[in-house]
Amino acid sequence: MKVPPEGLPLAAEFPAAHREQWQQLVEGVLRKSGAQPADAAAAEQALATELQDGLRARPLYTAEDTAPEAGYPGFPPYLRGGRPQGSAVAGWDVRQRHADPDRRRANEAVLADLENGVGSLWLELGGDGLPIAALPEALTGVYLDLAAITLDAGPEFTDAAEQLFKLYEEREVSPGAAAGNLGADPLGLEARTGDADRTGALLADATALAARCTADYPGVRALTVDALPYHEAGASPAQELGCALATGVAYLRALTAAGLSVDAALGQLEFRYAADADQFLTIAKFRAARRLWARVAEVSGATADASAQRQHAVTSRVMMTARDPWVNMLRTTVACLAAGVGGADAVTVLPFDSALGLPDAFARRIARNTQSILLEESHLARVIDPAGGSWYVERLSEELAQAAWAWFHEIERAGGQQAALGSGLVGERIAATWAARSAKLAKRREPVTGVSEFPHLDEQPLVREPAPATPGGGLPQVRRAEAYEALRDRSDAYLAATGARPTLFLASIGTAAAHTARTTFAANLFQAGGIATVSAEGVDPAAFAEAFTASGAEVACLCSSDALYGEHAEAVAAALKAAGAQRVLLAGRPGEQRAAFEAAGVDGFVFAGVDAVATLTALLAQITGTSLTDESKVA
Repeated sequence: MKVPPEGLPLAAEFPAAHREQWQQLVEGVLRKSGAQPADAAAAEQALATELQDGLRARPLYTAEDTAPEAGYPGFPPYLRGGRPQGSAVAGWDVRQRHADPDRRRANEAVLADLENGVGSLWLELGGDGLPIAALPEALTGVYLDLAAITLDAGPEFTDAAEQLFKLYEEREVSPGAAAGNLGADPLGLEARTGDADRTGALLADATALAARCTADYPGVRALTVDALPYHEAGASPAQELGCALATGVAYLRALTAAGLSVDAALGQLEFRYAADADQFLTIAKFRAARRLWARVAEVSGATADASAQRQHAVTSRVMMTARDPWVNMLRTTVACLAAGVGGADAVTVLPFDSALGLPDAFARRIARNTQSILLEESHLARVIDPAGGSWYVERLSEELAQAAWAWFHEIERAGGQQAALGSGLVGERIAATWAARSAKLAKRREPVTGVSEFPHLDEQPLVREPAPATPGGGLPQVRRAEAYEALRDRSDAYLAATGARPTLFLASIGTAAAHTARTTFAANLFQAGGIATVSAEGVDPAAFAEAFTASGAEVACLCSSDALYGEHAEAVAAALKAAGAQRVLLAGRPGEQRAAFEAAGVDGFVFAGVDAVATLTALLAQITGTSLTDESKVA
């Protein structure tokens, strides 16, 4: 093999490529497809993707898309990771969540997890969950000097902490060997419950626990800055980061006011963020969070060693579905991968059936094995900061950090996190964000596989024991699939009452080549709302009328190409109306033929971008005979 001369790049024999050349090629392709960009630069912008928080994912990133110096892993600004070695030595901490109120079953699940790869435990205590007094039984057989314990006891965190300290003493665990988090989070609790009256007293209790941990249990942190209440209310990534940052600053002020040094106060905080299936935004979120917190630590006078943010990633509840829950395995795998690549210190993968209730043993095994496979077989942790150097990730991390910093400053100007919660600023801003996202979900601009796309009406539902109720009264808890799943619930109720699902007739005009695309689209759309479809193919209006009558349906939809619509749609629509169709839809945009179609009996149109939730709601109301106050929402 011929070795190139020293200092000669291997690409030297190729002409240099420029962004303008790429833009011109893109412009040519778009013009051939029918688009008419104003110029080459506009062609590039046409391929950009709008993200939340005003961010845009561009189609091309080069060295020109600069970001501030990222530094080195384990050094400020900690963009590339909180430790120099990253997760390369031992991987990230695999942390499993347990919420079963039955102490015996909880202990069995805990031991099974620890025997099969889990490194630490996250236990929900108090309320409807595992009784605090049952903690010793739940942890029977657990080596507390090896397994870190994270508690989540809501307002009862002091009692839970005392129970854990007592357990350490009884089992003669060295104070230096104890590790975990006591889960005190007064502001997070206020966000979930809306109860601000106890926040001051709870914060005082939390600072007292932090002082005790600092003095007696150096490996135990007292406070959790939990951003999940904001994410689960529908917050954008920047809003989640900004709320977490404001909460962390509030706790930092309280801890230093109680006498802890800045370094000691920083050591008492662990941050919890959601990881979802948007892998690049998730990677950027964890990187940006460390950079933002390093800046807070810097201006607070902390040493560099104390400035790294401790991060716990939890796969998103918002993305989980109760329908076709098996797809959740794919969502949580991508989310776990993104959290690991993003540098999270601990990761919790929620079981695929968590939206249904308490997970079973199989679901818990899949959850922990997801992490084991990524760590042990995919070797995901072998590379320190695998996303480092990616122009896209570096730029996205910077833009997300800037958006989050702006939101954090707005919260601070409003008086801090507690004041912003009390005034409604946080709730109103998050609600607006979720409303905008809900509109995209309703129009299927953001598809939910197995629910809004590719639904399976004949799937057998999984049944799980109900999980303990989570605190409510504050910010809402939302899921992407909830509007469509509510429609499916109505369909199931109709099936149980009548023995048949709501049904719609598809009149597929012409040959398969002409109608398949729109027939498939229409069937997918209607089934997403729990409406079964039956179809017939041809061009004879009388044959369609006969098939419609035999189907027992009351509503029909025409499916074909634009050309065949011009030839046959009016006659077929009129025949279906004469056969008793209460409503006739047409799959496709009406264009200039709208008036003619409507005159022939077409009542509405369904197409990519239609408000599917409103359309399906109105159709279900009509088919099932239930009332709906606003049927005008049908397109």
